[in-house]
Amino acid sequence: MSAATQRTGWSRLPLRAAAFVVLTCATILGVSGWREWAARDAVLRGAEAEMANVARSLTQHAEDSLDLLDSGVVGVVSRLEMDGTAPATIAKLRTLLEVRKKAVERIHSLAIIDDQGNWLTSPGTIGSTLSDDAFFRYHQLSPKREPHVGRPVKSLLDGEWVVTLSRRFNKPDGSFGGVVLATISSRYLSHFYEQFEIGRNSSVSLTHGDGLMIARNPSNESFVGHSVADKPLFRDAGLQRPSGAYHFKSPLDGVERVSFFKRSSRFPLLLLATVDKEELLAPWRAAAVSRMLYVLALVMLIAVIGAVLVRQLQRGQRMAAALIEKEAHFRLLAEGSSDMVTRIGLDERLRYVSPSSVRVVGWRASQLIGTPALAGINPEDLPAVQAIVDAMKRGEREEARLTYRNSTRQNGEVWLESTMRVTRKDNGRVDGVVAISRDITEHKKLETRLETLAIEDSLTGLANRRRFDERLKEEWARAYRDRSSLALLMIDVDHFKAYNDEYGHPAGDACLRVVAKIIAAETQRAGDLAARYGGEEFAMLLPNTDADGCALVGDRILKAIHEAGLVHGSNLASGCVTASVGGATCRPALERTAGVTSLVEAADRALYAAKEAGRDRLMMSGELMNLMPRASGQ
Repeated sequence: MSAATQRTGWSRLPLRAAAFVVLTCATILGVSGWREWAARDAVLRGAEAEMANVARSLTQHAEDSLDLLDSGVVGVVSRLEMDGTAPATIAKLRTLLEVRKKAVERIHSLAIIDDQGNWLTSPGTIGSTLSDDAFFRYHQLSPKREPHVGRPVKSLLDGEWVVTLSRRFNKPDGSFGGVVLATISSRYLSHFYEQFEIGRNSSVSLTHGDGLMIARNPSNESFVGHSVADKPLFRDAGLQRPSGAYHFKSPLDGVERVSFFKRSSRFPLLLLATVDKEELLAPWRAAAVSRMLYVLALVMLIAVIGAVLVRQLQRGQRMAAALIEKEAHFRLLAEGSSDMVTRIGLDERLRYVSPSSVRVVGWRASQLIGTPALAGINPEDLPAVQAIVDAMKRGEREEARLTYRNSTRQNGEVWLESTMRVTRKDNGRVDGVVAISRDITEHKKLETRLETLAIEDSLTGLANRRRFDERLKEEWARAYRDRSSLALLMIDVDHFKAYNDEYGHPAGDACLRVVAKIIAAETQRAGDLAARYGGEEFAMLLPNTDADGCALVGDRILKAIHEAGLVHGSNLASGCVTASVGGATCRPALERTAGVTSLVEAADRALYAAKEAGRDRLMMSGELMNLMPRASGQ
């Protein structure tokens, strides 16, 4: 390179440096602005997720409330269609309805109306006690028997806004006999929504499918009965999906809101959970202003430093080289500041440790320098790490990435992910290893949790259906190789639907947990597996077990369920919760034409045989070799 060309290059260097400083400042401002906007979006997405959870929960509550009303209505309809509307029947039903109304807080009223519109449960009353009898006309004209959820109406007796759920009952000849009506108060729903504290200026609204407001918190009395059918949520085609986020300016109070709507798949209901957008973004806005002030200060500092740098560049090559060295050093520190950077010598002792070691392992850099680099690694992980370090010292590997457990100053243990790279002298000989380590403990915990969720039933804690299917295939293959037997028990809780209907789903869940605990107690060997097969049905896999052993386990399970003494009024035979058990055994090596499904089908047939024989018993299907053709065709 000629001297003239070199001088030209140096003359342009300050301009290039100035352009670099400007570009750096612009990049920092741009990245900071983008990150703040991303943080804003994250706040809004978090609010949408929270509103989605609230909307789903409250929609489920509304559906459950209507199901509760409907369960009572169905019973009354059945009684009326069997016994008719004689005064004695009505008197009994009137007493029953009053008792049920007092027992269940969410029920506002229960009534029976004959085919002429006379309110049979209120003697002497002809005509409606509601501001709208649309539900009566609906059942009068429609032969459908499913429940009908009507628009919110006002009770003329106490002035309460209510939602109606009604069913038609027929006369013996199939003609219209009248209506059984149940109502739930708008005030009850509004009070229930008060439990959800999602923001100072938040709101929860439940509307009918035609846009009439059913309940709202806050200001329920001001908005119930108002129509919002002309609003985008009911008009825009893009918002007619089952659920979704919805940003809008409220037509009720003029507040801009972030919300999530959920349409019920079973009833004409729409739940809208909202939070004030201004209130939601206020903390972010305050933090963003503070952070941007710091960024501006940093940019100004960089600009000043850049100006000094440009002036220094004009003083010559030596000063420029010094500045480049400082810049490289600054960049190295900046890039490694968030993770722990260490340098390991050939004697496997730490030669350099970055200040971030305090955050990662709890020790200061000065306390670690000179100590063995691998001293804190878990003994189970140490051999693998040692082998990689030895290979790098020998020059067989240039870089490696590995994860291991490492002790901390607080006597705890963290998972570290380390990226290691060999460093060499000018002559090419290896003189050490540089490691950049980061704490991935939370990531490991999440991985463990996800693995558990993938194979475990959340209600009972037993293996789920997916895990059962995997283990069944594994044990079948093992039994085939070992020429051993394999047994399966299928356990089904008797009359469980009736139990749920009589005692409620929470009690049903508790019942399933008790049964699951009993079954799990019988898994006395490492290879045994208890699983929830589906609903109230359980399965128990017993490797290397013959028919007698299988029957013995099944009998113990039946006895333990009896001894649990769970009261079951609908189980007339015993008065307590019982189960039917079907068992099957096989030797896969002798049933080559069979597969894993054959064992399940055999146990299933035995289970159904136990049910047909009167339930609360164990039935064994016998060896599969006696139930299906052998490989030889016999």
